[in-house]
Amino acid sequence: MIDTLHSALPRALRLTLLFAAELVLVMLAFQLFASLECRATSVEGACRALRGVGLRGVSLLVLLAVYFWAVRAAWQEFLQLAAARSGGTRWVALHVAGLMLIILPMALVPDHALNPLFHRILPLMVLGGGMAAVGGLFWLAGPRDWRQWLRPRLVPVLALVLLAALLPNLAEAIGPIWYWETLTQITFAGVALMLALVADVPVVDPAAQIIGTNGFLVAVADSCSGVEGFVLVSAFLALYAVLFRDRLRLTRFWLCVWPVALLLSWLFNVIRITVLIMIGAYASPDLAVNGFHSFAGWLFFMLLAMAVLLVVDRIAWLRRVPGRDAPAIPLAEDALAARILPFVLFMVAGVLSQSFWADPILAYPWQALIMALSLWCFRVPLRAHLRRPSALALGAGVLVGLLWVKSAPSSYSPNTDALQTLSQAGLILWIAARCLGTTLLVPVIEELFFRSYLQARLTQGLTGPLGRPLAVLLAIAVSVGCFALLHDRWLMAAVAGVIFAALYHRGGRLADAVAAHMVANLIIAIAAASTGDWALI
Repeated sequence: MIDTLHSALPRALRLTLLFAAELVLVMLAFQLFASLECRATSVEGACRALRGVGLRGVSLLVLLAVYFWAVRAAWQEFLQLAAARSGGTRWVALHVAGLMLIILPMALVPDHALNPLFHRILPLMVLGGGMAAVGGLFWLAGPRDWRQWLRPRLVPVLALVLLAALLPNLAEAIGPIWYWETLTQITFAGVALMLALVADVPVVDPAAQIIGTNGFLVAVADSCSGVEGFVLVSAFLALYAVLFRDRLRLTRFWLCVWPVALLLSWLFNVIRITVLIMIGAYASPDLAVNGFHSFAGWLFFMLLAMAVLLVVDRIAWLRRVPGRDAPAIPLAEDALAARILPFVLFMVAGVLSQSFWADPILAYPWQALIMALSLWCFRVPLRAHLRRPSALALGAGVLVGLLWVKSAPSSYSPNTDALQTLSQAGLILWIAARCLGTTLLVPVIEELFFRSYLQARLTQGLTGPLGRPLAVLLAIAVSVGCFALLHDRWLMAAVAGVIFAALYHRGGRLADAVAAHMVANLIIAIAAASTGDWALI
């Protein structure tokens, strides 16, 4: 059987599966056989980061699988790369030695001493992880072959590595946006129903959200409602949509596939919690809590995402053109991607600022840099949109800016005390980034997404079934509503959104909406700078 698999699977796939199995086994070994509690160590942050390496590694493998699926040439060259066997045996030895260093603490350090001594063990484990990663990489192929393979696709591969590294943080940071008490209650009810089908005497306490059987009880908290799965599945669907953007009917994809995927994600979560309870009740509580609970969710949701994408790939109704080998438009020249990706990066930068900065307001220069780079990457398709605006647009921008400043409530003052901690040079940099970002970058990014993409797509998609007038009204209402939800002062933002949407609809010129938005934000920035009230922006 092993010989058959060895001959049937390409070397690249065999080694990748081996590395994935090693990763999962190491994760499970530390969860099940080592009493490591990060809170009990003197390096809690580093401990948690190390524990997250496994999830990030698995995420990277799945993301690369989607990339190879979309870019067949990269996959074929990858197979040839590994088949050449340019990596020598010294890399195999380095890989194995690294694995031994990772596992060594469990064998040599007594269980009761693992937490107190972890600060000394940590460098050894980090070194072992680095050795295992480098050894495995060059076991697969030699450094020279890797350089040749990466040269034409360095940017997308680095983007996937970055996404895999940040995905757990994004899931944790974005999760609260999805939290909905009713969703937790529905999840609890679903688990109760499923548990009633498989358990003899289920214990159900809806008031305390506690459920279980045979003495093993769990609490279904908000984080167990399935929101993490929503984030992960949405991330993989978004990656698929970007990579297959020239072949998909994106409106159908998002309106039909995404809701179904979220529903399946919720169902998988109910099954996961039920299986966890059954494992804890009838097999091993430690396995349920430390093994299945920690990692099964991620594996379940990633497998679900891949299964959904496999099904989507076979539905002709979702494809723009027949076949899968249509030439792809370069991402930097894709007008559709230019409307969406800068906004996505803008939102991700905001989420990361909330996650990694104690005072997120201080992270604005970094956010502005991300926005500027995203727009620069799509400068080719953007040139067609950013033409000379009309005088009406400039006047509308003045009106919106004055209304925003004059209607600002005196009691509205988000915390800007963190700015006082900056040096003079730091404050100047922050003010410059804030003014430039607010005036030049944010208007382009938001209008590209809300007007040129969302409003235009909805108008086009709804005109057939609803008729042109109703389609226009509904498209404006949806785009304005989404735009307003992005702002704290949502009512005034809705007024501004209606004006920007009307300008865009009037002549179909994105430049008018962008110019009005820029002028409005310029007036607001001037008012904020002159009064020192940065809460206006």
